[in-house]
Amino acid sequence: MNQERIVVQDLIDSLEDRARKIRRHIITMTHSAGSGHPGGSLSAADIVSALFFAELKVDPQNPQWPDRDRFVLSKGHAAPVLYAALAEKGFFPLEEIKNLRKIGHFLQGHPDMKKVPGVDMSTGSLGQGLSTAIGMSLALKLDQKESRVWALLGDGELQEGQIWEAAMAASHYKLDNVTAFVDYNGLQIDGTLEEVMSCDPIAEKFQAFGWQVIEIDGHNIAEILSAIATAKETKGKPTCIVAKTIKGKGVSFMEDQVGWHGNAPNAEQYEKAIAELS
Repeated sequence: MNQERIVVQDLIDSLEDRARKIRRHIITMTHSAGSGHPGGSLSAADIVSALFFAELKVDPQNPQWPDRDRFVLSKGHAAPVLYAALAEKGFFPLEEIKNLRKIGHFLQGHPDMKKVPGVDMSTGSLGQGLSTAIGMSLALKLDQKESRVWALLGDGELQEGQIWEAAMAASHYKLDNVTAFVDYNGLQIDGTLEEVMSCDPIAEKFQAFGWQVIEIDGHNIAEILSAIATAKETKGKPTCIVAKTIKGKGVSFMEDQVGWHGNAPNAEQYEKAIAELS
């Protein structure tokens, strides 16, 4: 039993370290580009770390492997967190992250499935990612594949009506092979979620649409892994993991500050952020 605990703790430590690296890459990318969305990328780093380095069945040498798991970044503006994970996973050279949003390079401001190895869906128009994840899930069911689909949604994105049409379809078709994470950081580009248009109660809404719902601390790796395991064990219904997070997590002057939704750090801020994440 002690050995099992040691192994689990080693995994958690490894994923936390990976999340710190991902956060450093996010800061490097947005600083190099002079633009981008660091706040919502930083808030999702722990979730993405757990998925890509403990769960997703993918092959960097064969990005289009038919039996792979799928990941849909529905909040496509948080592309830096996905690019950081893909680079760390070996889908493309790590040096490319410094070319975010630069002409002649493939890391665009939003993920492009035709240009970036490892990206399963082009996203950016909010609200559409869950629908595509549902389509993938249905296709996998029809093909009798065991692969799973994981989608990452923003909380402000839940203001889009298409999200709820997709939620209704997933429940109707009993898609137990799809899981949606909601990055619930409470902030969007124009202010707090409550000020713009409250989506609360999020958990109860998904439950009403027939989903299993798990509420967690989105920065607690152990809770993330436990929720993932529960989602995989659930039969006959989709799962929504509502992850309470902090926008800008890991960088003190960015945390819970709406202004860092879509602004890049300058040279001085870059140095301070990297120091805090080292």
